[in-house]
Amino acid sequence: MKQRLGVAQALINAPKLLLLDEPTSALDPMGRKDVLDMLTTLRGRTTVFFSTHILADVERVCDTVAILDLGRVVAQAPIEELKARYGQQKVMVEVTEGADELAEEIGRQTWATAVARGSNGAIEITVKDVGAAQLQIPAMVAARQIGLSRMDAGEMGLEEVFVELVGGERR
Repeated sequence: MKQRLGVAQALINAPKLLLLDEPTSALDPMGRKDVLDMLTTLRGRTTVFFSTHILADVERVCDTVAILDLGRVVAQAPIEELKARYGQQKVMVEVTEGADELAEEIGRQTWATAVARGSNGAIEITVKDVGAAQLQIPAMVAARQIGLSRMDAGEMGLEEVFVELVGGERR
């Protein structure tokens, strides 16, 4: 309630600029939703700067993002532009068996740039041609006569872009 009260107090005079530090920290899911919904309603009337490590919140309410690394801005752009510039296409596949062999075969394809194995038959593939992957993966699965439990395609989210930009492996 203190967090909500603080945000409400900041909005009383209809400011043109609002600076918030971790506005959803320590809130329950309904409180987070309320605060994020309120921030969304400010679009066009108030410029809101907020810092957070919850990148799903950023994707939900922000138009433009600045990514900082060690106090230095490494990227600043609209979210969609950042995802297009730094993001990559991903395909997630789950099979009933033979995931290791399928992952090896997928790794040899020209449209696959990286292949990672998850648990329970999951394979995460970074691709440069989603269409080719969507056509060829089911054919590979059928040729091996194994079950395809799931296949999803999509782009990297803001979190993956952030990790790519700030070098997540060194943290």
